[in-house]
Amino acid sequence: MFNIQYIKAEPTTFIMQYKNGQLKRQGKGLSFFYYAPTTSLVSVPVGTTDLPFMLKESTKDYQEVTVQGQVVYRIADPEMLSGLMNFTLKPNASGYSSEDPDKLRNRIVNLVQVKMRTAIEQLDLRQAIAASQTLVRAVKNELSNSSVLQSMGIEIMDLSILAIKPSPDTARALEAAVREKLLEEADEAIYRRRNASIDQERAVKENELNTELAVEAKQKDIKEERLKAERLQQEKRSEMEREQLEADIVLEQQRKEFVELATANEREEADVKAYEIAATMEALSKVEPRIFEAMTMANLNPQQLMAQAFRELAGGAEKIGQLNIAPDLLQSIAGKIDGDARA
Repeated sequence: MFNIQYIKAEPTTFIMQYKNGQLKRQGKGLSFFYYAPTTSLVSVPVGTTDLPFMLKESTKDYQEVTVQGQVVYRIADPEMLSGLMNFTLKPNASGYSSEDPDKLRNRIVNLVQVKMRTAIEQLDLRQAIAASQTLVRAVKNELSNSSVLQSMGIEIMDLSILAIKPSPDTARALEAAVREKLLEEADEAIYRRRNASIDQERAVKENELNTELAVEAKQKDIKEERLKAERLQQEKRSEMEREQLEADIVLEQQRKEFVELATANEREEADVKAYEIAATMEALSKVEPRIFEAMTMANLNPQQLMAQAFRELAGGAEKIGQLNIAPDLLQSIAGKIDGDARA
């Protein structure tokens, strides 16, 4: 009504109001009424903007890769940018009156592509696929120091690379190469494991052999020690037997000497006794038989005397006609003899 409009901007939108070619007001998040036929509104977004991109580039070895990522930027100086690009709104503030806001996005993407191409062309395919962080640091540094962006009042907040992919055919070739390498590594691992198993088995066998050799050596030492001990015992036993034999020989010699001495002593004693008997017999031979008999009978008891008397009688029996012996005499002799036998 009467071409009077109302605008209310977001806090992340920088508004500049021009009336009759003169800047009337500017700022973030403004709201006001304006007369549309004589007013021009410039709206510059100053919040952060996410700008995805997908680029196709070639590596050092002429392999095509697709780089997918995102750049985050913001308009740090909206007045500077509004002087270079048209951010004017339509009279009813329903949108921009030019395509410059979209061109700004394309310019930033083109600048990212230029910097990304420069960095990727220095890497071969395998390096490029694994160099996302290196590319992020290099390209972000280039964008931050870009004089084009600085002259437009644009600040790069962040840069990220989501994926770096080769072409499908190249990817299959890489997968095949990696698969073959993995298979080779697996075979190598199996080979190493088998070798390790063989080495361990060899070590076990060597340990067992060393153990057997050590046991045999120990047994040999024990056997030698036993033989040595037996030999020493045999030598000691032989020495003892030899000493015993020598002792027996000495004892036999001593015994022989003793026997010879004893024989000599007995011979001398016999000679002495023979001499005594001979002397006695010689002396007795000079004594009268009656005297000798009387001397002998002097030491006899009555019974012996009676026996001697009976023997004398028996010697002259042919001369005796009749001999009478009283029973009392025989009884007394018999009783005496019987009493002596019991005693």
